[in-house]
Amino acid sequence: MKKNIALVMGGYSGEHDISIASGNQVYGQLDHTKYNVYKIVIDRAGWYWEHDGEHRPVDRGAFSVSDNDQTVRFDLAFIIVHGNPGENGVLQGYFDMLGIRYTTCGFYTSALTFQKGYCNPVVKSFGLVRVAESVLLYEEPGKQGLDELLSRLTLPVFVKPAAGGSSVATTKVKTTGQLMPAIREAFTEDHAVLVEECIVGREFDCGVFRKADGEKLVFPITEIIPKGGHEFFDYEAKYQGFSNEVTPAEVEERISKHIQEVSSKLYDLLGCRGIVRFDYIHDTAADELYFLEVNTIPGQSAESIVPKQARAVGISPAELYEMSIQAALA
Repeated sequence: MKKNIALVMGGYSGEHDISIASGNQVYGQLDHTKYNVYKIVIDRAGWYWEHDGEHRPVDRGAFSVSDNDQTVRFDLAFIIVHGNPGENGVLQGYFDMLGIRYTTCGFYTSALTFQKGYCNPVVKSFGLVRVAESVLLYEEPGKQGLDELLSRLTLPVFVKPAAGGSSVATTKVKTTGQLMPAIREAFTEDHAVLVEECIVGREFDCGVFRKADGEKLVFPITEIIPKGGHEFFDYEAKYQGFSNEVTPAEVEERISKHIQEVSSKLYDLLGCRGIVRFDYIHDTAADELYFLEVNTIPGQSAESIVPKQARAVGISPAELYEMSIQAALA
């Protein structure tokens, strides 16, 4: 009997449309002869099943839909919601209560890793990789607060929502005059804002996944090279072609292996499950690796980083998503 898979996409954050693109890509790669796949879209206006151009309501009490007067319940949720509520543990807690398996990290890991201000000190405590100095804000600072912040951090800094992704509302601040506007913009996306010292170097990403049989796949690393005047991997660089993404990265083998080893260890220490991507900056002058963040639901569009890394070792997107389903069901 074919299993019912809820492909959950959308969400409440600025990454909603990116999630839809990822979800549609995954939908096209899943084996529809093996699974009944339902596109479930989460939107602030409501949750719905997208079917034949129609939006049919989702019963959120039981997470089910009605199809030809039959109630459809799900064997598995394939979560591809970037940001709130998919990447921060909210959906995971919901599915835990309903007893529905899912393809991502669990509730605790998702909640921790999504909030950079909480995750960074935990990662730092492991002693595997350096973490940039930062200040976590819960409200706009006054003049005294700004002065104190600048006494602790050296410009330039990055200002970003503490719980967010895709570089939405993220600004590289070079002068004191740019700081407050950047903080205000970040607060439009989240109730907490992280101000973090800028580390100059090369940006690398590494995907990790554990299969149903326990084998851990640590993918070749990717280097992100912004172009067209973009100084970092911002929203336009990520989604509008203003970056080169080189996989495998053209870097010394010792650096590549170190990034893979750190990523493999962090995957276990943070209790990760499913497809996860770790992001870093390598300070080339000091030859030091700095942790940036964990993406527990990385992008899965045709040009996204992890699918490229998987293809580099001979794993197609269809194979990767099938392995993800089997790992979750196991």
